[in-house]
Formats: sequence, structure tokens, C-alpha cells
Amino acid sequence: MADETDVASAGGVGGGAMLMDLAWERQQKKTFTAWVNSHLRKLGHQISEIDKDFNDGKLLLGLLEVISGDKLARPEKGKMRVHKVSNVNKALDYIATKGVRLANIGAEEIVDGNLKMTLGMIWTIILRFAIQDISVEEMTAKEGLLLWCQRKTAPYKNVNVQNFHMSFKDGLAFCGLIHRHRPDLIDMDSLRKDTPENNLRTAFEVAERDLDIPQMLDVEDMLNQVKPDERAVMTYVSAYYHAFSSSQQAENAAKRIGKVLDINKENERLMEEYENLASDLLTWIQQVVPWLEDRTLEKTLQAARDRLNEFRNYRTDQKPPKAEEKGRLEAHFNTLQTKLRISNRPAYMPSEGRMIHDIAVAWKGLDASEKSYEEFLMAEINRLERLEHLAAKFQHKAAVHEAWTNGKDDMLSADDIDRVNLAGVLALKKQHEAFESDLAAHEDRVEQLETIAKELESLGYCNSGEVNERMTAISGNWEGLRSLSDQRMKALAEAEQVQMQLDELRLDFAKKAAPFNNWMDGAKEELQDVFNVHSVQETEQLVESHNSFKSNIQVAQGEYDGLMAVAGEINTLGGGNTPNPYSNLTCEDINTKWEEVLALLPQRDEALAQEQERQQEHERLRLAFAEKANVVGPWLEEQTEYLATLGLQNFKSLEEHQETLQAEETKAVEYAPNMEDLEEANQCVHEAFVFDNPHTEYSMDTLRVTYQQLKTAISRNINAVENQVLTRDSMGLTEEQLQELRQSFNHFDKDHSGELDRNEFKACLLSLGTKLGEGDEQEANLTEMMQKVDPNETGRVTFDAYLDFMTRQATDEDSAEQVLQSFKILAGDKPYVTEAQLRSDLPPGQADYCIQRMSAYTGDGAPEGALDYQSFASALYGQSDL
Repeated sequence: MADETDVASAGGVGGGAMLMDLAWERQQKKTFTAWVNSHLRKLGHQISEIDKDFNDGKLLLGLLEVISGDKLARPEKGKMRVHKVSNVNKALDYIATKGVRLANIGAEEIVDGNLKMTLGMIWTIILRFAIQDISVEEMTAKEGLLLWCQRKTAPYKNVNVQNFHMSFKDGLAFCGLIHRHRPDLIDMDSLRKDTPENNLRTAFEVAERDLDIPQMLDVEDMLNQVKPDERAVMTYVSAYYHAFSSSQQAENAAKRIGKVLDINKENERLMEEYENLASDLLTWIQQVVPWLEDRTLEKTLQAARDRLNEFRNYRTDQKPPKAEEKGRLEAHFNTLQTKLRISNRPAYMPSEGRMIHDIAVAWKGLDASEKSYEEFLMAEINRLERLEHLAAKFQHKAAVHEAWTNGKDDMLSADDIDRVNLAGVLALKKQHEAFESDLAAHEDRVEQLETIAKELESLGYCNSGEVNERMTAISGNWEGLRSLSDQRMKALAEAEQVQMQLDELRLDFAKKAAPFNNWMDGAKEELQDVFNVHSVQETEQLVESHNSFKSNIQVAQGEYDGLMAVAGEINTLGGGNTPNPYSNLTCEDINTKWEEVLALLPQRDEALAQEQERQQEHERLRLAFAEKANVVGPWLEEQTEYLATLGLQNFKSLEEHQETLQAEETKAVEYAPNMEDLEEANQCVHEAFVFDNPHTEYSMDTLRVTYQQLKTAISRNINAVENQVLTRDSMGLTEEQLQELRQSFNHFDKDHSGELDRNEFKACLLSLGTKLGEGDEQEANLTEMMQKVDPNETGRVTFDAYLDFMTRQATDEDSAEQVLQSFKILAGDKPYVTEAQLRSDLPPGQADYCIQRMSAYTGDGAPEGALDYQSFASALYGQSDL
């Protein structure tokens, strides 16, 4: 078809063709008026006289705006002829810009109401805007419209369309066009060629009632004219074409919307599943952290050990499944993001507080709380062990002191001084001097008890009140003894002038017996002292100290023999049956206590031997654990390093890479028995309450975490490769293309981190021939690309994002604009859509999905219940909120 349309050639306006038959003229006037009104009703206007209602040019300009969709020049408001001519000229000028040559038609003829010129102008408009764009198999305008009619009516034997006049006279062609597209509206089998009036009325009524096509032809005109007007028939048939063409577009639009909605519903399901998983994991962490931050002090050592065992059970039983949940959550998140990229959807941003980063921070906080809690428990156990040791030491020393002080106040308060002679007084004085010497020796023990009591109180010993009460009693008793001692010494000094005779031998015995007896009390106390050691070396130090004590026993043996010699001399002088006035200690007392000291020596030897055996068993457990740990630790480090290098290797295919990772996963799973053996060895160590091991740098907690991290890293890499396979298959990439992209990425990944920074990404793009421009333009283009591959603005580009960016440009992807255009077709070019239109063109499930999520349309002129499809289409692609 020519680029320009000549009015004369198009419809015979010029020359002899301008001499229309009056019947044709009347039919064109009716048809064109109906056609014009079908468009002007969108503006709320109608015409009745086509040769008069356009003479001011205003409705003509309005008609052109409606059918073209363009904004034309505003009409002049004046009513003078010059204003009318100006308005009509604006309309004719616009028609000319559309490639239409208006031969012999001027603004004056239209203003003057020239019917033929007006009909010619309207036919030109119909031809240009309603018929010219019709295209069927490279045929356009009239030929294309005729071919379309022939194709659509071909199945009907009683319809033969060869032209736009006689072929439509019996009405069957109109009925065939309707039945072909809407068989539910007309029963073609009931129509006959010999009933043209019924056929025409049926077609015209059905088209107007059910298809919104106004009746542009009269039944009588079609029947009475020998040859119906071609232009009128073409105008009416073009309305059929556009109506049914819109129906086909609506069907295609419905399919596209259905596809998009199915993808969106699946993505929403995955998002909801991620939110639930993330919420459950974060809730569990929030429940566990307060327990780990509990710093309530225990009162007993056993209670502290029970808390430690509870914590270790949590480490082995509760936490590992949650660590696996965390790994599955990360894999789920990556899979969802890949599906969103493939379907051209924006990256999924979880709700506030449920980002992968938030979960990682919460998990890191959990690890920190665990470490702090374990350190607290260990410190608490050490504190309670020291408290028990100090408490036992205090009780032992207090018992020894109280046994010594028992009866001393009665002795010091005795009124025996007045009943003895000089010898007796001197004896009592010497006896008291010996007592004061013993009293001074016991002062150190009282000070030691005070020191221990204060330390127990400062360390928060649970029975500190009882200890302080006992210490107060000891201190009060001690002060009382000192006071009584001073009073007795004063009384003895006053009687000394009377009682001068002394028994030097008994005095000598008393002076030697008292310190020796005190030494024996100290020896017994040392031999019965409670010890607390944690290593073979500490035990050996105790043994060495004990051996040193035993080496000094010979010196004590000499002192003992000396005392026994003095006692023998007393017996030889005949004083053996007389009480020694200088000392309450007898030879039997010294002998008995000496035998007790000698009896305690082998008991101490046995206790130290048992402790040495226990510490040797602890050392054996340490060595057993270290032997296994020193094998498992390097193996885990080697596997971790090997896994890091796999990402840099060039595999023949993603499947080969996936198989290699799966082999690594199998190897890690099969290594589990070694971890179980190590756990058993570690359990033996902890059951024996052994907390240090100088034979290995590895702890069970470290190895357990490393093993779990290895399995998690393998799973994460497998998930990443699966996402790459998904991207490759959906984008249609070959292995060679994928290898080339992988090699380029690895080449510029200088630190082998599996990510590119901004400069590395830029260099990679330039190496692949991507044109970024120069200077500021280059930076602007690069920033735009970074926003696509790094929506979270981390400054890093993963291989998945890089692969998606480099491939998706070549694919046919849905877009918000396409979906919006599809909805516009369903809505009949209106800015809103009704529930009835959605249910008419979409499957029930998809229609319900749209109706539930679309907001009400708030624009002017919309019917009740109108829905806003524009904001809904934008929300599907993340450009607004649903």
C-alpha cells in the first residue's frame, strides 16, 4: 500500500466517482454517523447530522484524538467562521501528517456543510485509522480485510465472500464472522440464504448487544439497494475485525498473565517458607542465649559439674541439628534468588531481622555466648574446688586448735597456787611459762585460720556464715585464754618469793616436751593435710616434699630419744609416780603422739601413691585423645584447603564439578566414624574431669566445629553449582560458553575469594568486550551494572550474579511493561479492569489471585468495583508493594 492515501483514489471522491447514488449517499451517512458516534461516546458526545455537527471543527478534533491516541492542538473557542475554519484546518493538517493526501477537500467545504466532502473526509479517516493498519499475509487495507473475511468464513458452505457489497447482501457473511469467533451467540445451522432479512437483523442485533459493535447499516438499505455501498460495508466489517482482533489479543494477554502469576505464586511460597525457617532458627537462638548468659553461682562443686555436663550435652545433641538447619536455610535462600533472577524478578529481601546476614550475626553471637558460658563454668568449677579445699583445711585446722584449747580455760582458772609449797609454785610458774610458749606457738595457727576464713568469704563460700561463726568463737576463746594466762602469770609471780624450789629435771623435761609436742601436732597436721593436684608434675612435687619430711624424721627421733632419756632420769630419782609440776605432758603422752606420727607416714605414702596413679591415668587419657586429634586435625585442614582450590579448577562441565563435590561430601560423611572415636576419647577425658592437654593444639570443640563447617561448605558449594546448572539450562548456555565465563571470572579473582570487587568486575567486563564508554559515562554505566549484580550493595559480585548478568541479556524475558500492556488489552484500553473481565479471560485460580491482590481503582469515571491493574503489574516485578 502506498505511504500516502489519496482521498479521491481511495473512495472516488474526485471526478466521476464523486457523483454518488443518493441511496449510497444515504447509507454512507448512516454508517459513518454510527461509526463516529461509537468513538465520540468515549468523550460523552454524539452527532446526529454528520454534515453540520463537524462544521466548527471541535468534535472533529476530539474524534481524531480518540481514534489516534495523540494529543492534538486545542480548538479555538470563538464561534466566528474564521475560528471554525482554523479548527477544521488543524484537523486536516493532522490527517496530512499521517500520510493522507486530501485531494479537493478544504476546511471551507466542511464548515459550509458540504455533505459529499464531509463523507469523503470521514471515509479518509476510517480508511487511515480503521482499515489501513489491517494486515493479513502481507496484504493490507481493503485486500487484507477481504482476505480476513474469506479465511474466517471459509468453513461455511453457504458463505462466499468476494467483495464488500453483494457478498454481504444476504447477511450470512456477517453471521459467519460472528459464529466463527463466538459460536455461542448464533446458531448457523438455523440460518438460510433465502431469509436475508432475518440473517441481517440477527447479525446486527447480536453484534450490538453482545459485541458492543453499533449498528452502522440498515436492513432495509442492504435489501433494497441493488448493490450495497462498499464503503459502508467495509466500515462496518472493520469494526468486526477490530472487535475480534481484541478478543485474540485478550486471550494471548491472559496466557501471559497466567504464566507470570504462576511464577509469582511459586516465588511467594518459597519466600514464605524461607521466612518460617529463618523465624524458627532465630527464635531458637533467642531462647538459648539467655540460658547461656545465666551467671548464677552454684553452691556446690557437683552442681557446677552438672551444669557443665548439661552444656556439653547441648553442644553434642541440640546444636548440630540447628547448624544443619542453618546450612539448609542458606541453600534455600540461594535457590530462591536464582529462580528470581531467571524469571527476571528483583532479588528477594527478607523481612527486617531475617536477612542471611542477621542469621549469621545471631549465630556468631550464639557462638560467643557459648564460649563465654564455658569459660564461666570452668572458672566456677575451679573456684568451688578451691573453696572445698580451703573449707576442708579450715575445718581440720580448727578441729586441731579447738582440741588443743579444750579445758585450757579451766586450767588457767584453777585455784591451786595457794595449796602448794614453794616447789609447787615454782613448778606452776614453769608450767605456765611452758604453756605461754605453747600459746605463742598456737598464735600462728589462729592467724592461719583467720586468713582462710577471710578467703572463703571473699570467694563466696556457701557456708561462709558458719565458718565466720566458728572463727569468731575461736578468736574469742583465744583472747580469753591470753587474758587468763596474763592473770595467772601475775599470781605466780606474787607467790614465787615463797615457792623457790624447783625440780630442774622436770623443768628440763617440760621445756623440751612442749615444743616437741607442738612439732608433733604440726607433723600430724601436715601428714593429714588435704591436697588438690591436677598433673603428674604436681603429684611428684608433693611426693618430693613428703620425702623431704621423712628425711627429717631422724632429727625428730633424736629429740624424742632425748626426752625419753630425761624421763628415764626422773624415774631413776624416784619421781616417776609424782606429777610433773612444770608440765601436763607425760612421757606416755609424748610416746603415744610419736607413735601416731610414725603411723601416719605409711598412710601418707599410700595416699600419694594413689594420687600419682590417678594422675598417670589422666595423662594416659590426654595422650589417647591427642593421638587421635593430631590425625583428625590435619585431615580436616587438608580437606578444607582442597575444597577452597576446587573453585579455581577448570572442569569439563558443571556436572563434573558437581560429581567432584559430591565425592568430597561422601568422603566427609564416611569420615564420621573417626570423629565418633575422637568423641569417645574426649568423653573419657571429660568424665575424668581433665581440662588441659599439652600434647595437642586441637580441642574437641574446635575439631567438631571444623568438621561441621567442612560439611556445610561442601553443601553450599554443591548448591551453588546446582544453581549454575539451573541458570545454564534455563539460559541455554553451552559448556564452552560457561567455561569461558568461568575462566574470565577466575582470572580476575586475584585473591581467589570467589567474588569480584568493583575494579575486578570492571576489568572482567572490558576483557569480554563489553562497552562501558569513557570517563563519567563509564562510571555511570558501571554503577548501573553493579546495582543489578549487587542489589544488597556489598561491593562484591558472586559468580552466580556475574553468570546471570552475562547471559540474561540474550533471553526473551517478561517485564513489567509487557504485563502492563497485557492487562491494558484485557481492560479494553481502560486504566482499570473489572472482576468480570478477569474472570472472563483468566482461569479461576489466576483470576482469584488478581482480585485478592489488586487495589481499588481511584480514578474518575470508573464503575463500582473497578480494580487498579497498573500498580499490581508494577508490584509483580518489585517496583511497588502488593
